[in-house]
Amino acid sequence: MAGHSKWANIKHRKAAQDAKRGKIFTKIIRELVVAAKQGGPNPEDNPSLRTCIDKALGANMKRDTIDKAIARGAGNADGDDYENLVYEGYAPGGVAVLVDCLTDNKNRTVAEVRHAFSKSGCELAASGSVAYLFERKGQLVFSDEVDEDTLMEEALEAGADDIINHDDGSFEVLTSAEEFMNVKEALAEKGLLAEAGEVTMLPSTQADIDVDTAVKVLNLIDRLDDLDDTQNIYHNAEIPEEAYEKL
Repeated sequence: MAGHSKWANIKHRKAAQDAKRGKIFTKIIRELVVAAKQGGPNPEDNPSLRTCIDKALGANMKRDTIDKAIARGAGNADGDDYENLVYEGYAPGGVAVLVDCLTDNKNRTVAEVRHAFSKSGCELAASGSVAYLFERKGQLVFSDEVDEDTLMEEALEAGADDIINHDDGSFEVLTSAEEFMNVKEALAEKGLLAEAGEVTMLPSTQADIDVDTAVKVLNLIDRLDDLDDTQNIYHNAEIPEEAYEKL
C-alpha cells in the first residue's frame, strides 16, 4: 500500500525536540514514573514501561536517570499522583487534534490547553468528538535502503499488521500497540533497524490543507508542546513539506 512521506514530519519533530531536550527529558521521566507506578518496575512484565524505556534511550537519556525514575514510580513517591487526561479539539482547516496530558492539577492543565487553542483561533471540542478518528498503533519507519521484500517477510513473521511503501521510498511498519516492542526487537535482531519508532495514535482519515493553514496548525502544535503537562499531540493533517520551511 502506498502512502505519503513521513520524513518531513519526523525531521521537524526531531529538530524541535533537540531544541527542547531538557523539557523532553522531563516529560519522559514523568511517563516512566507513571508507567512504573501503574504496572510495576519490571519492563518484561510491563509493556508500557518497556516502551517508555525504549523512548528514553532513543532520546539519549542516561540509564541511571531512567532507573531512578522507575524506582521513584515503583516506590509510590509523594507528589507523583499524575492523572492522564486527553483533550480534543479542532485546529485551523478543521484538522482534528488530540492532546495527551499527564497532570497533578486538572484545572491548570485544561486552562493552559484551552488558552493554546484560543491563541490559534480554535476551541476545545466535546469529549468523543475527535477521538473516534484515531487508533492506537505501533509505528516503525525504515529508510529506502531497506530491501522491501526482506522487510515485509520479516515484519509479518514478527507479528506486524501492515507495511506501507511511501512515495519517497521509505517504509512504515504498523503493529498493534501491544506488539510494538516485540516487532521492533525481532526486526533489529535481523539487522533491520528502524529510523524512527513509537506507539502513537494514527488517524483513520487525513485532512488535506494548504501551506498557510499548515503553518497555523504547526504553530498550534508548538504552543501545545510547550506546555509542561503535554505529553503527546496527535493530529490528522497532511502537512505539505513547504510548511516546515515557513516556521
